[in-house]
Amino acid sequence: MKPENQTVHFRGRVITVTTDEVVLPNGHRATLEVVHHPGGAAVVALDSQRRVCLLRQYRYVAGGWIWELPAGKLEPNEPPLETAKRELIEEAGVSASQWESLGTALSSPGVFSEVLHLFYATEIEPSTAAHEHSEVIEVHWIPLAEAYEWAMNGQISDAKTIIALARTIALAAVRRSSSADNP
Repeated sequence: MKPENQTVHFRGRVITVTTDEVVLPNGHRATLEVVHHPGGAAVVALDSQRRVCLLRQYRYVAGGWIWELPAGKLEPNEPPLETAKRELIEEAGVSASQWESLGTALSSPGVFSEVLHLFYATEIEPSTAAHEHSEVIEVHWIPLAEAYEWAMNGQISDAKTIIALARTIALAAVRRSSSADNP
């Protein structure tokens, strides 16, 4: 949907904030505040011991340290899978040779345009991390079942991480069920 009119209020390094005048599907005219974001990609990287890479990262806006998956912003014209591969190396110091999409998620669709692309990666190999100066990150490898428990009990509060871990557990359950049905 394109706005009938759009006013830019702020243009920053990552986001643009506008008010958009739109006509909704019910015919109502509305002026909506929109935070435009290029989108991002996040990775559930699972090693051979079924441990997932979680970052304990300092996030000023979140009020301190949080647990999350390796993730980052899409660069202009960069496919989401390439973003995921780049961020896994930069943030976690590993690469993966097997990749699978876990679909997308919307971070807060009432106000943000951000689409998060979620991936599942296996066949992990060491690489060289390259944290940005503004990133304060600890890399941890946590058993997948424990990480999922953290996501469900609130120890992990990052939405993309919760969604991606839940989709990974669901994918594993479907695969177990399918293999049990086809001996």
